Parts: sequence; C-alpha cells; structure tokens
Amino acid sequence: MPLRGIRGATLLSADDAAEMNEAVGELLREMLSRNDVQQDQVVSIILTGTPDIHSAFPAAAARALGLTDVPLLCAQELDITGAVQLAVRVLVHADLPLARADIQHVYLRGAEVLRQDLRQ
Repeated sequence: MPLRGIRGATLLSADDAAEMNEAVGELLREMLSRNDVQQDQVVSIILTGTPDIHSAFPAAAARALGLTDVPLLCAQELDITGAVQLAVRVLVHADLPLARADIQHVYLRGAEVLRQDLRQ
C-alpha cells in the first residue's frame, strides 16, 4: 500500500492548553475520518505551531486520541512577518490505497485562508 501525506491546519482562539487539545483533536479526527484512515495505517505525524504558541505541545492532543504508538514530532513554524498567528499545522503519513488526487486535506477554524487553492 502506498505511503500518503495528509495535510491539515487549525487556528486556536487563544494560547491555552485546553484550546490546543480541543482544536488539534478535532483536526486529527477530521483528517482521519475524511480519508478513512484507521489508526494502524498511520505511520507518523508531524505537528507544527506558530512561534506565539507556548501553552502546550500539539502532540499531546494526538496522544489523547489514542495515537500512543505512532511516532510524533512537534516543531515550530518559521516566524514570518504577517503570517497567521496561533496556527497548528499537521502532516499525517499513512499507508493508504488512495491516489494522491483523492486525499482530502483539512483546514478548520479559519485555517482555510492558508490554502485557498484547496476546496473542502
């Protein structure tokens, strides 16, 4: 089965650990659901946050969903002038039978502005 990448992003309403857990949990559930991904198909996940996020690691939300045996990596986004603030981006690597063109990338809570070229 081919390895595929699924992109997603969400915006936090505040730099708050509970908000992080809720927003990232919602994003990951939606990414997996829309692409019919089972947890055993997930190979790894990269999660990034903008430099204004200090309250929590986004990977903690993935662990709370039960992704306990999946390698996770958190990183900080580049601090670009004018970039969207309080943004968490996610890249899920999964073994999927889908063609690249059939992958549904997910942008929630205002993060749609990051990828206006993608229809949801």
